[in-house]
Amino acid sequence: MTTTFADRAYLVTGAASGIGRATAEHLARHGAARLVLADRDAAALARIDLGCTIDLLPGDIADEALWAQAAPVLAGIDGAVINAGVAGAGAIADLPFAEWRRILSVNLDGAFLTMRAAMRAMAGRAGAIVAVASAAGIKSEPGVAAYGASKAGLIQMVKVAAKEGAAQRLRVNAIAPAGVETPVWDAVPMFADRVAAIGREAAFAELAALATPLGRYAKAEEIAAQIAFLLSDAAALMTGTIVVSDGGYTL
Repeated sequence: MTTTFADRAYLVTGAASGIGRATAEHLARHGAARLVLADRDAAALARIDLGCTIDLLPGDIADEALWAQAAPVLAGIDGAVINAGVAGAGAIADLPFAEWRRILSVNLDGAFLTMRAAMRAMAGRAGAIVAVASAAGIKSEPGVAAYGASKAGLIQMVKVAAKEGAAQRLRVNAIAPAGVETPVWDAVPMFADRVAAIGREAAFAELAALATPLGRYAKAEEIAAQIAFLLSDAAALMTGTIVVSDGGYTL
């Protein structure tokens, strides 16, 4: 079995930063011939240079029109990483419906549209899809109803997609990290407050010490390597699996 990606093509969403960027870089380093990179940050996408053929999909992954236009460039892909997402927090009683819809729109509607586009592009062929879920979709915590519901829904969609794709040897898995040191935390008011008070590195260390038995959060590059494993031939018999990579958070 091999964990290289020579002569293969992959779609990666949320590719401008964080886990998506780290995954694109990992795939390129290990031989991917072509990457289709999607993100709403068009300027950041345009600055990416990974040494392989790159097709850019700037736009909102929750916009169905984006995926209709993308069909030609997705032709021939061998796999996809459904990573784009947004964070948010708020108690249910206080959560505006608009905020609920904002989170669900990207994290679940956008993931569905990406999954559908990838499965259509690989119709009748073997391949692999990995969705980035979250430990928040498995373990309940106060204040994360919208985010947790979006990731729980994504986990269930992955399992259904795995069954639907099995006949053509299309594998669909998810990874469920807990804390990862990525820009998504910047949208969380509590984290922003701690950054202002003690600095970014110390804020991550403080959160990890409180929430994670192993005492640290993951680096984006570590999650990217695990995603690459799930995409690779080394995971040939894994489908419908949720890989929990959380430093013991869900114990």
